[in-house]
Amino acid sequence: MPIVLITGCSSGIGRALADCFKQAGYEVWATARKAHDVERLQAAGFTGRQLDVNDAQALQTLSAEIEAAHGGLDILINNAGYGAMGPLLDGGVEAMQRQFETNVFALVGVTRALFPALRRNKGLVVNIGSVSGVLVTPFAGAYCASKAAVHALSDALRLELAPMGIRVLEVQPGAIATQFADNAQTQAEQVLAADSPWWPLREYIHARARASQDHPTTATDFAQGLLAAVAKKPTPTLVRLGNGSRALPLMARWLPRALLDAVLKKRFGLSRPL
Repeated sequence: MPIVLITGCSSGIGRALADCFKQAGYEVWATARKAHDVERLQAAGFTGRQLDVNDAQALQTLSAEIEAAHGGLDILINNAGYGAMGPLLDGGVEAMQRQFETNVFALVGVTRALFPALRRNKGLVVNIGSVSGVLVTPFAGAYCASKAAVHALSDALRLELAPMGIRVLEVQPGAIATQFADNAQTQAEQVLAADSPWWPLREYIHARARASQDHPTTATDFAQGLLAAVAKKPTPTLVRLGNGSRALPLMARWLPRALLDAVLKKRFGLSRPL
């Protein structure tokens, strides 16, 4: 039975992936930060483990446990992450540091900790990026930058891990029906204050936080699409899944910069002086 470890399985994409891979015959190690979420995962038949992906000691403990139980790991899905929304300068360096710690640094930390198990099984690393790392929008600068970093790291890891027989698949989701938008809006509200120069645009900021729920693809459909991609031979290096996952990168690639800027400014209320 192949072994897959998925981070961030409390809800949304992570939980849908856990369900989908389990139904396909995988033994699923599903991690979450909160104890009550882990209990729910265990009750559902997963090997649930509590994990803060930024905790280096916890990662080493998890790696040792997997090696003791199975000797190796077939698939690692780096899914844990969140979206920091709001004006970039309002959030400042502190907000960016928090965003990169979870979305970027932890991806490297988790992969490094599980590298011996992946190498033993000549496994697959799946990194969940976003089309937001390709088409950058206002009021999501830290999130877009973190996902652009995920894309760059995936390229580097794919090349560096190839001699060990480890493959790397980058996934760029579009709009997926999850609780991401609720969490993103909460993040935006924490950053945006009444004395902010962008306060008059708060409706546009909230709209950006909720953009992932504009005609979204279901998390189950996303998970099934990723499962199918993992099964392909040879393994693809990039998969785009979900509403907008193809159209938005095409806009970023082919629209002249001035035209794309004009579209985004109009969409987010930035065409007029503040």
